[in-house]
Amino acid sequence: MTSDAAIELILNALFVWGKIAGPLLIAALVVGVVVGVLQAATQVNEASISFLTKLVAMGITVLALGSWTMRTLVEYTGRTFSSIADVVR
Repeated sequence: MTSDAAIELILNALFVWGKIAGPLLIAALVVGVVVGVLQAATQVNEASISFLTKLVAMGITVLALGSWTMRTLVEYTGRTFSSIADVVR
């Protein structure tokens, strides 16, 4: 196994991780900021409001992007398994 092959495997893993986790993190960030601003404006500081809205937003994101996420993971796994022969040599 060459160092180039190892670096390529690691970079592919990080890229796929970013593609999968990115939409969930962005949804949580946007909802958190909006709820934080609304709580600051109304002076209602209840932690469960922020938690539940983030949970709902992430659930909707998973429902909306679930098939794309699974397709991406299956393609990545297939590419990784097919490159095992190159890595072992």
